[in-house]
Amino acid sequence: MKQEQDANLQEQEATAFEQEQTEAAAEVGGEESNDLQAALEQAKAEAEENYQRMLRVQADYDNFRRRTLKEKEDLAKYASSKLVTDLVPILDNFERALSTNPSNDSDSFSKGVDMIFRQFQQVLEQEGVTAIKAVGEPFNPEYHQAIMQVESDEHEEGIVVEELQKGYMLKDRVVRPAMVKVSS
Repeated sequence: MKQEQDANLQEQEATAFEQEQTEAAAEVGGEESNDLQAALEQAKAEAEENYQRMLRVQADYDNFRRRTLKEKEDLAKYASSKLVTDLVPILDNFERALSTNPSNDSDSFSKGVDMIFRQFQQVLEQEGVTAIKAVGEPFNPEYHQAIMQVESDEHEEGIVVEELQKGYMLKDRVVRPAMVKVSS
């Protein structure tokens, strides 16, 4: 009987040992499963972060491309700005020469200067240069530079009464504002 008890006790110990081994194996397997699950979640988070970063970089690139294209268009549109700025005083001198009273002997000279003036004006218009309207218009500091204020019974306050020097625009930009007298 003692041997039976010893055998039962050994069986119980062996069963208990096997149970402990099975539970330990389950815990190790559970830990590996938890580790794999955590690694998977981390990999998913990194993938989502990389995807969002890629979307931001792509949006930045699209914005850069659009901005560069706009700058190129503006550069092409206003490339002749320096040329026009240099040519406008020549236009003024032609106008001054034409406004003088030529003598009868200089009729051909006057006609020649008039032809040059018209041709020159046509070239500037083809480049997009236009004169700014001033006389009779309300004073606008974007287009007019007030040199004097004069009292005028004919005009309301703030109206351009005289243009001292023409102003010019290149397409939609002011190259030179018109110098004007404004009614007060």
